[in-house]
Amino acid sequence: MTEIDETRSRRWRLVLGTAAEEQLGGLSSGADQAMDQALAALYNTGEADGSTKRSGGLGGSAPRVARWLGDIRTYFPTTVVEVMQRDAVQRLNLTQLLLEPELLESVEPDVHLVGTLLGLNRVMPETTKATARMVVEKVVREIEQRIAAKTVAAVSGAINRAARTHRPKLRDVDFNRTIRKNLANYLPEHRTVVPERLVGYGRKAQSIQRDVVLAIDQSGSMAASVVYASVFGAVLASMRSLKTSLVVFDTEIVDLTDQLSDPVEVLFGTQLGGGTDINRAIAYAQSLITRPTDSLFVLISDLYEGGVRTEMLRRCHAMKEAGVQVVVLLALSDEGAPAYDHDNAAALAALGIPAFACTPDKFPDLLATALDRGDITRWADTNAPAV
Repeated sequence: MTEIDETRSRRWRLVLGTAAEEQLGGLSSGADQAMDQALAALYNTGEADGSTKRSGGLGGSAPRVARWLGDIRTYFPTTVVEVMQRDAVQRLNLTQLLLEPELLESVEPDVHLVGTLLGLNRVMPETTKATARMVVEKVVREIEQRIAAKTVAAVSGAINRAARTHRPKLRDVDFNRTIRKNLANYLPEHRTVVPERLVGYGRKAQSIQRDVVLAIDQSGSMAASVVYASVFGAVLASMRSLKTSLVVFDTEIVDLTDQLSDPVEVLFGTQLGGGTDINRAIAYAQSLITRPTDSLFVLISDLYEGGVRTEMLRRCHAMKEAGVQVVVLLALSDEGAPAYDHDNAAALAALGIPAFACTPDKFPDLLATALDRGDITRWADTNAPAV
């Protein structure tokens, strides 16, 4: 057997478990055996005789779970560790154990774990909250580092473009846009464009303020979106050219705008789970919008409405007709392909308000397009993941 064949057999043996040992051979190294044990504890769900009794498992012991978490961090890359942790919470019902600080200290933080912890916030003992906050803060700071600079650059560019003037001084002329605006005035005999309108960069862009209202559905399925939206909200709130408001909602509405300086505080102000009254949340958002033509409203929801559907659609249409740039995101997450209410999404699209998913890496560009009053439908057709 060649080295390539041996490597392939080893990998398949790790994937298939002990049931494949007779065909593929055993695992010779201690590291491979330890990896096999870690995988078996999580994924061995049946016996060779076809019964459903679990042959692996982590039991109900926090020390044993902590050791297992240490093992998988030793033998698998971080991306795989995050998947295995998520599977362990779902398959082995480790939710209760996540309330123990000793276990939380062993976990590799990621956005899905943050969502789980936020869902446990109301039942979390005081002894665990400090550790949970450290886990959440680590993930939040990593997301900030990933998206902050790109978001500020994209939004600042959009605001600066909006500040252009048609009576600029020579040093402020945007020659590229001036030429494009005056192409109809091209004189072929002189091979030149005669500019009837000058387009320039405004020198007071920072004094021009746009209003941004983020409304986030905090039902359990939207956990990752809540995390990312809270961080984006904090970044936008740091920009003087924007007035940013952030509300989260289920059947109730919580305005977290005054906490936007600290996205960790925002997240601990949410209560994941419960019903959904989107219409009521939109009504509250409308009350925050005083300058419709200078406002952007972003609704992040899977559109499963527990309130009055016809009123929800009417309010969205009214905002759009008043001049508000309305964006509806079915999810703001890396997965980008959520379960959602297709009928409500289609009804919004019929009103000229497309509903689509967006990944965090694409969100700054979407913000820039929206603030620049660009074509959101065209942007979604090009950039949104399939749903």
